[in-house]
Amino acid sequence: MDNDSLCVLEQAHIEFNKSNFNMAEELYTKFITACLQTRKYDANDLATALNNRGQIKYRRVDFYEAMEDYTQAIQANSHFEVAFYNRGLIRYRLGFFQEAERDFQKTLDLNPNFEDAKISLKQTIIDHEHNINRGY
Repeated sequence: MDNDSLCVLEQAHIEFNKSNFNMAEELYTKFITACLQTRKYDANDLATALNNRGQIKYRRVDFYEAMEDYTQAIQANSHFEVAFYNRGLIRYRLGFFQEAERDFQKTLDLNPNFEDAKISLKQTIIDHEHNINRGY
């Protein structure tokens, strides 16, 4: 990966941390596009960029676009538990309880100490059973 791409990624993180989400999204997209065009990238960097861009979309309530970014982050790095967790949150909010359960369980398989994933998995199971009992 070239230095220009790394600078773009670093600047994207800075803008993201400053809550300048429009600029961060542009920079993450630029970085992601460069990675996919050159096919030269660090899987962790690409997964982080996709996950963070997904976070921006999630904040905008663009759930399906965010889910797509989280899925691509998982494809880039299948051990990136945060992307599984984030995708699980959206699936839960959309009522896709079985898929959310799988994502939260995968998060815990990768990181058994991920407390928010433990809580989310328990709540997802409760809500799923509640919906089944109500006939949904």
